[in-house]
Amino acid sequence: MDKLFSISDLSKELGVTPRTIRFYEEQGLLLPQRVGTNRIYTARDRGRLILILRGKRLGFTLKDIREYLDLYDADPTQREQIDALLGKVRHRIQELDEQLETLRVTLGELREIEQMSLDALERHEKTAAATTARKT
Repeated sequence: MDKLFSISDLSKELGVTPRTIRFYEEQGLLLPQRVGTNRIYTARDRGRLILILRGKRLGFTLKDIREYLDLYDADPTQREQIDALLGKVRHRIQELDEQLETLRVTLGELREIEQMSLDALERHEKTAAATTARKT
């Protein structure tokens, strides 16, 4: 028999709030069983939640994650799922490479401005010191 989890079990184990788990349920990404008013999650639900959280951490949209999870359910061979995942991963890598290049350029510009500011302060201090020396 599969192990069952409460929302607080999953929340503690995965480091998310119960509200986050309920949000993914509202989005249709998780479909826990109900026992009265309590949500009961299976090992499959736990696995799906792990995939959802990993997808979010990697920057995928909920739409991307939903498509991936839906393919997992629809294709027992997982071939379609793997192809879709590969396309999304490659796209995300490209996005992150572009962001990384933008960050490198921005950091370079900021370092130039930092150095120009330090040089200006040094010139200002030398001018102030020379002015003070002339007055004495």
